[in-house]
Amino acid sequence: MKALLYKELKLVVNPLFYAVALLSALILIPQWLYFIALLYFCFMSAPNLFTLSKSYKEVYFSATMPVPRRDMVKARVLTVCALEVLQILVAAVCVALKLTVMPTPNYIFMDGNLAFLGLAFVMFGLFNLVMLPMFYKTAYKIGVPVILATAVALVFAAAVELGIVYDVWFTRIFDGMQTTGAHIATLLAGAAVFAGLNIAAYRLSAARFEKVDL
Repeated sequence: MKALLYKELKLVVNPLFYAVALLSALILIPQWLYFIALLYFCFMSAPNLFTLSKSYKEVYFSATMPVPRRDMVKARVLTVCALEVLQILVAAVCVALKLTVMPTPNYIFMDGNLAFLGLAFVMFGLFNLVMLPMFYKTAYKIGVPVILATAVALVFAAAVELGIVYDVWFTRIFDGMQTTGAHIATLLAGAAVFAGLNIAAYRLSAARFEKVDL
């Protein structure tokens, strides 16, 4: 597994993907839709990662190695998750700055707080649950999987923002610049959901990939 992860980092992950994570700094823009800063992973990193893998014929290269197909899938899932966590870590630094240095609330949309980070984990988990099993049904076609997965992530983000705008109960739990127990609970629950959804995505993807005729 260590060798497969090393192969992913050296062959598939372009260094520019790390720069995409810096776009999470857009959270520092006042009065903005903060989910967009994280969605750049879905718009740029994810499709380009799989496109590069396809252009390098990475799947066929890995299939010639004496490793189980399930480990090949696990390495890719871990790589995707690592890039997503990096995106959220940069966002977390920006959220810390907003909470301490410039605690100006977002008067319309969701504030940058711990609950936002927890919901970001859920958004990425849903994205992976849709994209990865769809991709590994063929281990070749990436267009439709990434489009549908991005659409699911956008719908989730839009639902959260609409809840903040129109639902008082939703706003009371998730919004605000003061850290509350609900915000901390949302962050922890979001991280747990992220882990659970990715485990499910891995199992579905591995089961499908084992049936693919390369």
